[in-house]
Amino acid sequence: MNEIRDILIGIDLGEKVSQICYYDRRRQEPVEVTMKVGSACYESPSCVCWREKSQEWSMGLEAEYFAREQGGILVENFYHLCEEDLKISVGGQMREPWELAAAYIQGMIHFLGSREPVKNTKCLAVTVPNLNGNMVKNLQKACESIGYSKDQLLLADYSESFYYYAYCQRLDFRTRNIGWYAFDENQVTFRRLYASAGGKLTFVRLSDPVHAELGESAEDKDFDFCQFLINTLGNDLYSSIYITGHGFDQEWAKTKSIPILCRQKRKVFEGNNLFVKGACYAAKEQLEDKKLKGFLYLGDALVKTNVGMEMQVMGTPAYYALIEAGKNWYDCQSDCEILLDGREDLTFLVARMDETSSQKVKMKLPGLPKRPNKTTRLHLHLEYTAAGVCQIRVEDLGFGEFYPSSRKVWTETAHW
Repeated sequence: MNEIRDILIGIDLGEKVSQICYYDRRRQEPVEVTMKVGSACYESPSCVCWREKSQEWSMGLEAEYFAREQGGILVENFYHLCEEDLKISVGGQMREPWELAAAYIQGMIHFLGSREPVKNTKCLAVTVPNLNGNMVKNLQKACESIGYSKDQLLLADYSESFYYYAYCQRLDFRTRNIGWYAFDENQVTFRRLYASAGGKLTFVRLSDPVHAELGESAEDKDFDFCQFLINTLGNDLYSSIYITGHGFDQEWAKTKSIPILCRQKRKVFEGNNLFVKGACYAAKEQLEDKKLKGFLYLGDALVKTNVGMEMQVMGTPAYYALIEAGKNWYDCQSDCEILLDGREDLTFLVARMDETSSQKVKMKLPGLPKRPNKTTRLHLHLEYTAAGVCQIRVEDLGFGEFYPSSRKVWTETAHW
């Protein structure tokens, strides 16, 4: 590794196996890190092991060894524990899922060989198959416990990592549609990545997944996949096609499937390092390059609604933005303090990012203390807990010594 500071790290935290890479500034691309010195082993089993004697955690291949040879306690399903937010008893102690994730992520980072990885990391980008509220919370806690601040952490699901990987390649690889075939043994899923003009921005979307089951024999696999290719690609034009997961083999696909894949001079790529590199590309793009600022990926995690309020700022009516559309929900939160001006409720202006008009949404404040005008100070906290779900918390701060706080708190869940 030739980086000593401002390191951009990508980690693919998978259900069964995980990978890590860093951005090589000389080669101008993400580089994978091997799990064994002198080998091409880039995948690490997604498991941790608690060693009673040393009171230490091990992870990956080392975890499997200590569990097998020295009686360590192996935890193989910590990914699902994080997803469901379930505690587990390990060595007689109840462990939080984020503790297990922290042990694993810290172990992965050690493979970089940096003496002070937290201090020298500019961004740690972690990608997982799916990001729900529990997973976000546990990953944030895990990385915080290691020492990473929120400003250093970037989270993404596989679909967003796929977007960054595909759009950070050569321009001729993405001038048309991009196909994605994800294999899981005999099952395969197809999604199409495509762009459409939206005024100042070009919107990029992934189509809904289409699934297929392949036969057992090599001949049946080739026939079934060939038919699936014909049905999903149709007559649309594609610049490139990516194949991920485990189950595809060029040997069984060479007779029927590969000729279809390579038709119209399409570029076809196969490999399982796409997501880890996509996470690394996301960190490079968002923090440094900004080459894709004219594009907006409309993923499932994206907040598509602007939220604000009309206020008096320095005596002048103005719009105050609380939440700006175009960010992922787990990155959207806002705090501010306001003085009520002859009102007993709050009015939010809500507008979708593709619309010019806004809708007024009121939040009542029952039991609000009766005070003279402009002597009620409130603290507002808005935070998304899922895509389209915003938690609003309002706290009465009072007004100095004249009107002490009533300690009243109002909460509301808004579905925007």
